[in-house]
Amino acid sequence: MQQLIAHSSVWILAVIFIVIASWIFYRYFAPKTWHEWAGAGLVQAFIIALYAEMYGFPLTIYLLVRFFGLDRTVLNANLWSTLLGMGETGMLISMVFGYTLLFGGIGLFAEGWRELYQARKENRLATDGLYGLVRHPQYTGLFVGLFGEGVVHWPTVFSVVLFPIIAIAYVLLAYREERRMLQEFGESYRVYKERTPMFFPGRREWRKFIRLSQKTTI
Repeated sequence: MQQLIAHSSVWILAVIFIVIASWIFYRYFAPKTWHEWAGAGLVQAFIIALYAEMYGFPLTIYLLVRFFGLDRTVLNANLWSTLLGMGETGMLISMVFGYTLLFGGIGLFAEGWRELYQARKENRLATDGLYGLVRHPQYTGLFVGLFGEGVVHWPTVFSVVLFPIIAIAYVLLAYREERRMLQEFGESYRVYKERTPMFFPGRREWRKFIRLSQKTTI
């Protein structure tokens, strides 16, 4: 089956992309507590499984052929283009949409990290910029980026299963962090929490949200 799929068995690319993606993730999400390490472990598994399938062995396609009778004559390494029978065109469409979300997500957590770092350096609560629109822009960026790369661009069994688990883990982590922020900043954080959405901005704030996410580069 591998001979029919041109984008598989390039393991050196799999290793390169795993290293790059892991470096970007740990640069902005350096875990400290065991709760943070648990979430980071899930993301690391997501990254390894995703790029191992993207450039290594197409396990998801293999399982569909082996157990669900997928037509071998329309095989492509990308699941969407295979299921929809769109070939390279389908793969290109999913790549464009997926990368748009991926780089948008990277911009969100990079700018969110910069704003949070600046606020901590000044010993104050981060409430402006992206943090003026949502309370956890870094996690929003993580969700958007993983969804773009692992569900839209290159869905696999592992990425589709792991994505909601990662989302739940980081939502729980966000609630834990907010309890700590209430203890540290008291009424100031309570007021901020009441007026600011958790992960996604109000309908009228999306344009500003996207614009702010483009301020910081990796």
